[in-house]
Order: sequence, then structure tokens, then C-alpha cells
Amino acid sequence: MSGKNPHVVYASKESFYRLSGLGISLVLVIIAVIAYSDNKASMNRDHVEPFEDKALTAFAEQLWELDENRLNPNEHYVLDLQGKTKFSYDGPDNAAKPLFSKVDPKAFERPTFKAFIALLDNYESATGVAETVTPQEEKENWSFIDLVFNTKVMDHAYKFLKYKGKANQDLIKFKHDFYNLWFQLYKRSKGSRENDSSGFEHVFVGETRGQKEVIGFHNWIQFYLQEKAGNVDYKGFMSSSKNPHILSIQFSWKGDTKPLGSTLIGVSPEFEIALYTVCHLLGHDSYKITLGKEPVIIKSHKIGNRIGACYPQMPSWTDRRK
Repeated sequence: MSGKNPHVVYASKESFYRLSGLGISLVLVIIAVIAYSDNKASMNRDHVEPFEDKALTAFAEQLWELDENRLNPNEHYVLDLQGKTKFSYDGPDNAAKPLFSKVDPKAFERPTFKAFIALLDNYESATGVAETVTPQEEKENWSFIDLVFNTKVMDHAYKFLKYKGKANQDLIKFKHDFYNLWFQLYKRSKGSRENDSSGFEHVFVGETRGQKEVIGFHNWIQFYLQEKAGNVDYKGFMSSSKNPHILSIQFSWKGDTKPLGSTLIGVSPEFEIALYTVCHLLGHDSYKITLGKEPVIIKSHKIGNRIGACYPQMPSWTDRRK
């Protein structure tokens, strides 16, 4: 045997394992703290106190009154709400029939509706898949913008933004800003190498992420057309407002699930895009307004300087944005 003390060797090994254990514990604590901080930050973003302003509320009500192309419930369209449901990715289907039992087809011949519908097939629904804009699609984008800016609602929105100092005084320059805000492509998926999304695609068309979930998809026209085509399966409503135009629902699209979605039913494309543009440019994450004298929250999320998401939320339910 060597002259080394075996007890010293044992003590050294024991110290090593003890220190290693402390190191691992410290790493786990650090990871837990980071995870908690990230989760808390996410919760703070999603549950921020809504911004409330008398001028904004008055603007929203005036915008509502100016929406000449809005469809009337039980006249231009009929809903079959059926059963209530809860937030779930794989819960029961509480609606055997479609949400829309009737929509007046003449509504889709209105110029802004027709131009809006022409944009809905210009996108790849899966995130992570590169989007491209062809010359024809760019022409369709501008055609829609020109028609929207000829409406009373967009004119009112533009004047309000100029009053607030949030819009270029030159209309032509502002229309280009508007184009970039809604139609300029960007990367939605973290780590993605591709420009796979835009504000318009997310809010009005909808996207799918992974093998399970639908994100965005807050427009009633897209919902109706996809439901009519057999791509949407309505699963029930989660809450409704005294204003029949505001509804939160659950549905699946192309086999992927939207566990909680919200939409403004029957409003015109120009109303929706004007309202969301104002909310985005004012710079807050959440707004409390009224539409038709009924309270509604408008949520607005940014990706860079562009629109990441924008949608209505009833004050009665918790935000679970997806």
C-alpha cells in the first residue's frame, strides 16, 4: 500500500460530491427563478389593466355608428349558438351544427367585403413556412386599402390619429405606413429563418402552430367562409354580450384547435381594421371601450413595430391569448 491516508481520500470524495450536489441545486434554483420571472412577465402582459380614455370611447362609439356596411343580426345573418363550452384543446363538441345558419350572400358583393375576401387565400396557414407576396397579391392588398380609405370609418380613424399625433399628415405616406403595419411580412416563430407571418394574416386569416393549435383567426367572414367550406368545426360558445355582435367561441380549423377565440360578428372589414389600427398606434396593450354602448376590451400585441395580434375580449372572461 502507498503511504496515503485512506480517510483523507474518502473525505475528499465526499467533499467533491457535496460540492457537486450544491452546484446542481444552485443551477436548479437559478432555472426556477428565470422560469418564474418569464412566466410572471407573460402574465403581466396578458393581464395588464386596460387603458380607458373618454376621447377613445367617444371615437369608438362614433366609429360604430359610421359603419354603414355592418350586417344586422337576424336580418343579414342568423347564429345558432347551441351549447356552452370551456377552455380546452380536446374537450367535447357542444355544437352539432354550424355557428352560422344563414348569411345574406349579397353582403359579400359590397366592395370592401369583396376586396377583403380576395386576400384570404394569399397565405400559408402554418407558422414557420415562408410567405411570399406575388405582384398580383400586392395589387389586391392595395386595392383593399384604397377602398377602405374611401369609407367613413377609415376617414374618421385617420382624423382621430392625426388629432392624437399618431399618423402622418400626408395621406399617401400614411397609407404606406398602413400597408407596412398590416401587410409587411415578419418572423412570428422564435428562431425561424423565414418571414412567415403578417398582422393581416394573423388577425384576419388565422395561423396554425405545431400539430395542435390555431392562433389569431378573429374575423367572422373568414370563419363563415371556412365553416361553409367544411374546414371549420364550431364547438360551442364561451360567452356572449348584450351586443349581439360580440362573441367568444371555441372551434377547430383544419384539425387544429382554437380553445378560446373572440370576434366581432357582422362588422365590416373597414370597421375592424380601422379600430385595430387606432388601438395599435396609440401604443397600449389593452383598451376598455364601448361598442353599441356595451363594454368591450380590445387587446393589442406588437411584434417589433408591427401588429402581432389584435382582438376583442369581453370583460367577463380571462385573457388566454393563443
